[in-house]
Amino acid sequence: MNQKFPGLSIIAVIGAFILNSSAMADNWPGWRGPTSNGIASSGDYPTSWSATENVEWKVKLDGRGASTPIVWEDNIILTLGRGGKNVLISYDRSGKQNWELEVGTEKAGKHKKASGSNPSCVTDGKLVFAYFKSGDLVAADLKGNLRWHINVQEKFGEDTLWWDLGTSPILTKSHVIITVMQTGPSYLAAFDKASGNSTWKVDRNLNAPEEAAQAYSTPIVEWVDGKERIYVLGADHATGHDAATGKELWRVGGLNPTHHQYFRSISGPVLAGSTLVAPYARGGSVTGIRLGGSGDVTKSHVAWTALEVGSDVPTPTFLGDRVFICRDSGKSKGSLTTLNLKSGEVLDEILLEKNRNGFSASPTLAGNHLYLTREDGTTFVVNVADKAKVIAKNSLEDEFTVATPVLVDEKVLLRTYEHLYCIGK
Repeated sequence: MNQKFPGLSIIAVIGAFILNSSAMADNWPGWRGPTSNGIASSGDYPTSWSATENVEWKVKLDGRGASTPIVWEDNIILTLGRGGKNVLISYDRSGKQNWELEVGTEKAGKHKKASGSNPSCVTDGKLVFAYFKSGDLVAADLKGNLRWHINVQEKFGEDTLWWDLGTSPILTKSHVIITVMQTGPSYLAAFDKASGNSTWKVDRNLNAPEEAAQAYSTPIVEWVDGKERIYVLGADHATGHDAATGKELWRVGGLNPTHHQYFRSISGPVLAGSTLVAPYARGGSVTGIRLGGSGDVTKSHVAWTALEVGSDVPTPTFLGDRVFICRDSGKSKGSLTTLNLKSGEVLDEILLEKNRNGFSASPTLAGNHLYLTREDGTTFVVNVADKAKVIAKNSLEDEFTVATPVLVDEKVLLRTYEHLYCIGK
């Protein structure tokens, strides 16, 4: 058992894209945190707050954005659109603005929940990388100085997603990588972190029908036998790739067995030890995939498939052999479902609260406490030490949010469309 991240395998820790392990306890370098799985470092985090109680500070956000903040040292970094421009902005840990950087022309969101700044940034501790719906991909240092700026759509073709860009960039040792899964040419592309030069681009066209070819999920990276691997979910398949070249190593299909034309993928994959957990089909299924093999491994490497237990938007997390899924659609909307990682069996399901508002944020785990934030800014804290039990309901008085809670240094950072909150004790 890993002591810093309970329930996280040694392989998963090594596979995290941040190589400086000493920084992992205090930072949140990408959308799903230091482990890429929504698991916070150990600590005594607050479980109770309101719009005024236990709020250490809050800052007004002057612009629309949905990205989850990232944290590195004295930088809390997020993106937004303002005045027709994409903006990268940093605050220090007291809520004071460090710097901001305008990077390209904003392409506003279509959906009422979304914006042109949905993807979260990612950092290697030296540079921060941001990706926008407009196709702008940028690198800046941690003082806000622009290092390079390219437009992926100008380079490789226009975005054909029906809705708004959601996938966040990921990092390997040498590259920043984006995935474009859409109707029409789909691909993975790697850019040199230092220069922004294109290193490789590989097609990922899997013949999924119509909207099913489109995905908004974020890949994950793992080290395997001294090499980096990238795992991608979308277009009715999960695929594994060599991070050095982008070459596809294996694929699992059958995630859309009826070839439903509208099964686009939003919820991302989760790496739990040697199992890739793949939610799919608008919450209709979750598949456990054993990693490894080559070619089409659908028949040999699918460990289990659980039906009608998945999530459409929130990406799951896990603790030991239990996978936690925040349900956001159907009869189980507003429920937390627990699956057995080895079998896919439903172990538990609780209703957080019956409410018309849904969940777009992904759950974050700190020790035995799971944090789930609803779109109206209400965060439920669930004790999952044994059977799941809600221990707190914390309201921000109807501030709309789709960003995932960030837990760092025994604080909770919550980003709404109006404010950035820091919750303490």
